[in-house]
Formats: sequence, structure tokens, C-alpha cells
Amino acid sequence: MKIVVAEPLGISKEKLDMLAQPLRQAGYDFVAYEDRAADTKQMTDRIADADVVIIANQPLPGGVITACDRLKLLSVAFTGVDHVDLAACKAKNILVCNAAGYSTNAVAELTFGLAISVIRNIVPCDARCRSCGTKDGLIEFELYGKTFGVVGTGAIGSRVAQIAQAFGCRVIASSRTEKQELKDAGVEYVSLATLLQSADFVSLHVPLTEATRNLIDAQAVAMMKPGAVLLNTSRGPVIDSEAVAAALNDGRLGGAGIDVFENEPPIASEHPLCSAKNTVLTPHVAFASREALEKRAEIVFANIKCWLEGKPQNIIR
Repeated sequence: MKIVVAEPLGISKEKLDMLAQPLRQAGYDFVAYEDRAADTKQMTDRIADADVVIIANQPLPGGVITACDRLKLLSVAFTGVDHVDLAACKAKNILVCNAAGYSTNAVAELTFGLAISVIRNIVPCDARCRSCGTKDGLIEFELYGKTFGVVGTGAIGSRVAQIAQAFGCRVIASSRTEKQELKDAGVEYVSLATLLQSADFVSLHVPLTEATRNLIDAQAVAMMKPGAVLLNTSRGPVIDSEAVAAALNDGRLGGAGIDVFENEPPIASEHPLCSAKNTVLTPHVAFASREALEKRAEIVFANIKCWLEGKPQNIIR
């Protein structure tokens, strides 16, 4: 049996060797690549004869999957799997597992890093300080006492809600499934429309599906409270970037903190959010703390172990 790590997992070689050791000792052929495939042909060459493949967030289109005649398990070192052609996996009867939960704290913490960077002008303040300037014109507002809206209360959204309460915010949420423990803690569930109309901060924590694609479009932006701050650490296509940029530039939105885009960074300098006012952008880094990357590597190797034992976990398909 051949097991291939098709792209780097962001962990040290020592950590990777430790995780791979039981597989090697069991006699499995183990290969790990230290760079991302340049194109679909190179990706196909890497995994065409593999029985088990580990990927992170590099796209895995149907053409590549179709070429993998031996592939039985795809262990995805990511929570979302919208970059994988699941229909092709289903057609080939390939089991797909993810690494849900590895980045809960990392993403939640960066959400507030973005929020505070926007409302306290941290990036402009840094530039001002380095050019012998002062705080004049850079004084903004606090999180404390504001209404913080959380869209999607899965593991990450729930953690964001808890942290927002610790900052002294009133927290409202909109989600397909309501959590009693959040209600008991004082989180109020409302409709998405009510959340958009009421929240000073709108923080997105939903997977990318056909139902959530362009969830925050021009119509949704028009519903948002004037001066509100939009935070997106979920998936890029959940928002209409052009509509959000237009609302930022005309002053309807007070700011935005964005970690995800329609495509993986690097993004083009012409991207509408790159020139939008009062916007802090990060290159899809929310999930990527040292602790989170090690945890997700442990999970994807555990997925393989459980599958080999006939007890697969974290099943997506």
C-alpha cells in the first residue's frame, strides 16, 4: 500500500517523521512532498498510484481523481473540502475524511485580531508611528458594549461568540442549527436579516455551499447597519467582494477584516478589496498557527490509522 502526502503540511520534518513512523514500520510505502504541485499534471503524477493521499488546501479536481485507480482514502488536512471534487470521489468510491476542529482557536483569535486592527487603525497607526506622526485622525471605537453578530455557530463560530462576550459585547447569532449551550450563556439567535440590521460586527463562520455562496451580496450589504464592520475568516466566495468593496468605499460599511478570497493568495493587486477603504487583509492565515498545523497533521494521520483499523473517522463522504 502506498501513502502519499501530496503537499507540505506546515510542520517540521521531525514531526512528520514521527507521525509517519508507524506506517513505515507496518511496511507501507510512504512518500511526502516538500512543495506544492505546480499543476494538475504534476499532482496526477504524484498520486496516480497511491492508495491513500493526504492533501491540505490544494485543489483536487475531478480529472486528477479519475486518474487515481488505486485511491481508496483521501485524508484532507483542512476543515472545508470545497476544493475537492466530491462527486468524482463518490464515483470512484473514495472515502474522504477531513480534519475538523484543528483550527478552532487559531481562526477565532485571528477574527478578533482583524476586528481590533480595523477599529483601532493598527495598520495606519504603525505607518504613522514609523513616519514620525501622531494619533491625529486615527481615533476610533471599542469592541466593548457593541453588538457582535456571528453567522454560523459551528465550533469556530461558537468560540468567536464566547470571546466576543469576554470583550463585553452583546452577541447575536444566525445559524442553521442553534446550540443550547450558547443560548444558556446569553447568545441570542435571530434571523440573518435581523442580524445584518442589528450588528455592529458581522463575523462569518459558514462552510462554502451553494446556499452560502455570495451570502453577503449587494442586497445583504444594503441591509447591514451603517458603519458596521464585516469579518470573513470562512471562505472567500461567501461574500461578493465587489459589493463589499463598493460599500466600504462609499462609507456605508465602517470597515472589513478579510482573510479569505475567491482564490488562494497571492491575490491580484487589482482585487477590489485591495483598494477598499478601512480594510485589513491577511493571506488566508487564520488557520495557520503552529499549534493548529501540528494538530491537523495529527488528525489526518489518525484518520489513516482509524481507516486501517476499519473504524474511519471524520467522514465527509
